[in-house]
Amino acid sequence: MPLRKKHTPGSEQPGHMPGGEDRWPLVAVAGVLAFVAMLDMNIVNVALANIADSLHVPAATAQWAVLAYQLPVVALLLPAGRWLDGVGLRSAVLVATAGFGLCSALAAAAPWAAWLIAARLIQGVFGAVLFVLMPVLAVRSVRPQSRGRAMSVPATLGPLGAVTGPAVGGPLLDHWGWHAVFLVKIPFCLLAFAVTRRVMPGDGRPRLPDRRSLVDALLVATGVAVLLLALTSAPGGPSRLPLALAAVPPLWWWLRGRGGRPVAAVLRTAGLLRAHGAVLALAAGFAAMHYVVALHLQRDDGISATTTGLTVLAFPLGMGLAGPFGGRLADRCGARPVAVTGAVLTTAGLLLLVPLGDHWSPWQVAWRLALAGVGMGLNGGPTQALVMGAAPPDRTATVGSTAQLARSLGFTLGPALATAVRGLTGADNGIHAGLLLAATAACLAVPLLAVPGRRRAPAPGTATDTAPAARP
Repeated sequence: MPLRKKHTPGSEQPGHMPGGEDRWPLVAVAGVLAFVAMLDMNIVNVALANIADSLHVPAATAQWAVLAYQLPVVALLLPAGRWLDGVGLRSAVLVATAGFGLCSALAAAAPWAAWLIAARLIQGVFGAVLFVLMPVLAVRSVRPQSRGRAMSVPATLGPLGAVTGPAVGGPLLDHWGWHAVFLVKIPFCLLAFAVTRRVMPGDGRPRLPDRRSLVDALLVATGVAVLLLALTSAPGGPSRLPLALAAVPPLWWWLRGRGGRPVAAVLRTAGLLRAHGAVLALAAGFAAMHYVVALHLQRDDGISATTTGLTVLAFPLGMGLAGPFGGRLADRCGARPVAVTGAVLTTAGLLLLVPLGDHWSPWQVAWRLALAGVGMGLNGGPTQALVMGAAPPDRTATVGSTAQLARSLGFTLGPALATAVRGLTGADNGIHAGLLLAATAACLAVPLLAVPGRRRAPAPGTATDTAPAARP
């Protein structure tokens, strides 16, 4: 079998669709899908009490309306990436979008809890595919000189969807009941489906995973699900963190097998390990900060939930304003310096929050959050462009899935570590220690992004240069 041609940065755009022109409607579709998928991560939280009352189940059972979606989304990212490298992109977008919207309708129509949880589990599978498709669709829809602007669209709209969820869910719940928090996503799915079908050229039929791929998916899903459950339960008791060790055996088995070796080899040969570390560190820093600040404002300062929500909205506001500017700047000046500048600003904003005390007004907290949000906005698109631009042309989905997994684990790891630090230092010092942890995590991203990862030539006979080329 012939060796794969070695990829060098800038030699070609990964998987750019034929025609040579930029397809901005498809970039908009990537942004809409990012918004919807992240919206679903948080909007259902506000409806859990109503779901429990309406379906006559305990609150712990209703909580699975959220967990049943989140677990497969994160656990299936890597298997979804490997699968998407070998299937037609148009077919994958259409099937995942239609499936996601259909499951939203099924969840809204649920007459009992088992129905709802099953619909959410299946929706999580489609959600995992959407999360991988977002950066892939954006990077393949434009030429290299427009990549920064394209990547800033899903990188900005995704987090905005996450923070918009609770704000949108409350009014929907008050006026139309819990069914509306599932139905609100359907118009977005219909819009994305229609634009994709009209604008995107055909690229063949989808291919179902084979038996070996299913075994790999089971190993990864088991390991990541155990890790995610251990981290999400940590705020209820840091002693549960050691349960994450149970995730090691299935993940190690997968990593040493035929499914994991190509993924690890792609990251090594493309020099992407540093960038993935930066993505994880920034996500962990943001999540830890958000958890600590919200906890302090409500529990320690006695500020109302409404005022707290408006205060922490300063972060996504700064991010939303800076995101498009960061993409344009990356296309003019290069992605790396803009990404590093964003990480520096995020670190500065988080460091300014470390002395947070009871005498601080919401405004004093908000402008520091806005500064950190501006940094994240500048960083998001350029970092995505760095990662996807270095991906081999037939491994863009794999690299996209590993970046999404790093970000998801960072979002989960941040609050868990902040809780553990609070338990070690005591309630009085826990706020400052948690914020210092958040600032330290963001600071780690600066050298990881500033120093390019070393690209390695694949060794002869390895999976990366002997694997069959992905189907167009």
